[in-house]
Amino acid sequence: MTILDWIFGRPLSEHEQEGQRLSPVAGVPVLGLDALSSAAYGPEAALTLLLPLGAAGIGLVMPITALIIGILLIVFFSYQQTIGAYPNGGGSYTVAKENLGQGAGLLAGAALALDYVLNVAVGISAGVGALVSAVPSLLPHTLGLCLGILGLLTLLNLRGLRESSIAFAFPTYAFILSLLGVIAVGAVKTWISGGHPTAVDTLPPVQHATQAVTAWLLIRAFAGGCTAMTGVEAVSNAVPIFKEPRVVLARRTLAIIIFTLVVLLGGIASLCHFYQVAATDPGHPGYQSVLSMLTAAVWGRGIVYGATMASVVAVLALSANTSFADFPRLCHVLAHDRFLPDAFAVRGRRLVYTSGILLLAVLASGLLIAFGGVTDRLIPLFAIGAFLAFTLSQMGMVQHWRKLGGPGSTRSLVINGVGAVFTGITALVVAVSKFADGAWVTVLCLPLLIYFFPECIGTTKTFDSKLPRSRPWSRPRLPALWWCCRSEIGTELLSTD
Repeated sequence: MTILDWIFGRPLSEHEQEGQRLSPVAGVPVLGLDALSSAAYGPEAALTLLLPLGAAGIGLVMPITALIIGILLIVFFSYQQTIGAYPNGGGSYTVAKENLGQGAGLLAGAALALDYVLNVAVGISAGVGALVSAVPSLLPHTLGLCLGILGLLTLLNLRGLRESSIAFAFPTYAFILSLLGVIAVGAVKTWISGGHPTAVDTLPPVQHATQAVTAWLLIRAFAGGCTAMTGVEAVSNAVPIFKEPRVVLARRTLAIIIFTLVVLLGGIASLCHFYQVAATDPGHPGYQSVLSMLTAAVWGRGIVYGATMASVVAVLALSANTSFADFPRLCHVLAHDRFLPDAFAVRGRRLVYTSGILLLAVLASGLLIAFGGVTDRLIPLFAIGAFLAFTLSQMGMVQHWRKLGGPGSTRSLVINGVGAVFTGITALVVAVSKFADGAWVTVLCLPLLIYFFPECIGTTKTFDSKLPRSRPWSRPRLPALWWCCRSEIGTELLSTD
């Protein structure tokens, strides 16, 4: 056994690909971690922005969360349509390109790529944030912990899809059961106490109001809470990784993810209201995550608290795996359309797209270093790319149903049309409300990403590794891209022989 075999596993041949496909039970950990884990930082992002309102801000988290859940359900029904229409993977790039044109497709692809990179940084930093809130002595080591977790995730994904799903299954379902336990016990205590439960562990005092309620503040809080909706598109992007019947299993997986997320978001927001849990300042001494305070209020700081927070930390950190599953696939499609080097279209020794995985790790590590691994600094950049991709995908589906016609097309068109309207409005709200807080970086990066695609933009030639390229790649404009194409830990890592 060589060193590479020991680290990454033995090389897999193409005929073993069927054994790498997933069922819904395995699909939830691989594709649902991003969406599910956002229950841990979505409500907190809204509560953090409501801090200036004092106790009044806590009372507003429930209606804000209800609005977010409503939009989430609209997006769910829209993506159920997309899965059926594009059983080979209906990612936003593909849907927008085929129905709205290549320019819209590239914009959707750039938005989705940016969202995937940010998801890795936000997920890992949120996991480490939950860890340091439970163990404050680790606060000075925040960035080192973030980079260590990123390295571990990269290694696990280089070992293959099936192995990563097995590795992430236990923490995923432990997270779901732990939070459902907190919500159930908290709900019972709330009902018994007549809506005024007593916290087992003393909560930090709610700060006094320093600002009156304004429409702008509510819009900003809504935009912050919308981070809970990222990752919803992951299943529609990766339909081919499911076993047959893949459309049925993909839809079932998406339903499990969305309805679990709805219960978690609604439960957390409700308990924050009844227990009067307010956010604390991230990155400052004394910081505690909302989930940490809420779990301690319901269970106290005993064994159950420790087990729950361990599952939260694990899932938040591992939520980046959704990007590791989908970002390389997006790069693969872009490479087929001649917008990325051929290396991104080639499966590696473990039948995963090695170049895409390595590029994602490089870009995410740069973000973590630049922002010190603090979630609150990264959140303003987050969600714009996701909602832009949502909107372009739904607009593309509207055009798809218009061209297709036939029985049921009108109903499907209406569903996707409603989804396009609501996600478009939300994308605009998120971009405007977060612009001054750092979202301008995301807005600037989108055209830059499109610019970094090679000069072959506008061609539509199909990729075929057996044919010579009509326009061979020279050195790409991005050094990290060049490194991932030419230095994938040696040619062994890319070999499928």
